[in-house]
Amino acid sequence: MLFTVVVGMLLARPVAPPWPLMAFGSLGIALVAGSAAAVNHLVDQRIDAMMARTRGRPLPRGALGSAQVAMFACLLGSCGVALLLAFTNPLCTALTVGSLVGYAGVYSLLLKHRTPQNIVIGGAAGAAPPLLGWVAVTGHIEPGALLLFLIIFMWTPPHFWALAIHRRDDYARAGVPMLPVTHGVPFTALRVLQYAAALAPVTMLPPLIGLVSGPGAWLYAAAALALGLRFIALAWRLRQDTRWALPTFRYSIAYLFALFALLLVVH
Repeated sequence: MLFTVVVGMLLARPVAPPWPLMAFGSLGIALVAGSAAAVNHLVDQRIDAMMARTRGRPLPRGALGSAQVAMFACLLGSCGVALLLAFTNPLCTALTVGSLVGYAGVYSLLLKHRTPQNIVIGGAAGAAPPLLGWVAVTGHIEPGALLLFLIIFMWTPPHFWALAIHRRDDYARAGVPMLPVTHGVPFTALRVLQYAAALAPVTMLPPLIGLVSGPGAWLYAAAALALGLRFIALAWRLRQDTRWALPTFRYSIAYLFALFALLLVVH
């Protein structure tokens, strides 16, 4: 997440922003994100105790109490907001707080337990970091920032649904209506493939809006296409065999890192 924040900051302008803005702006966004994650742990402690992936978290194993976690979340969020107000701008601060509310409130409290489309709708909060980094530097929402947001927004469902297929028994046991639980693995695997296929052309847009230009734009386009085709190939294999769920999930993380690193290097 922090890497995409920094990439958003560096892509926003032809020259690097002042280091205090980068350092303390990134730290502020990270602290608010940490606060949202802590609230998520607090909200999900009951179901976390039922799932192998999460039962080792501090609340389910009794290392921390609910009041401690709530205080920790408030402290992180307050410090993060203070840093953002001091070193960035009001719009960046408001959008970061909105992301906290979207993830900790809308996603964790409402969507996650009510609809199998929770990842799609709630993905907006997870897609915000590069947009936040961009706005921290410029004070405005611009087309480049929206495109970075769109790339992660489109990437989130195939990324998470691959993991959900791998952990479907956990989610079923906890009563969480993830897509593999409510609609089955074949349906979910098809959606992973469709989103991976839809993501590939979206990643071709940066040269078209001038986010990358010159000879490097061709390098970016070729490398992004190769990364996208690999993602599609893994999603195709996942449709044939669920043992490809975890490799697809792991590749999705490397994919996003490589794509944003490529954008940064070419820019």
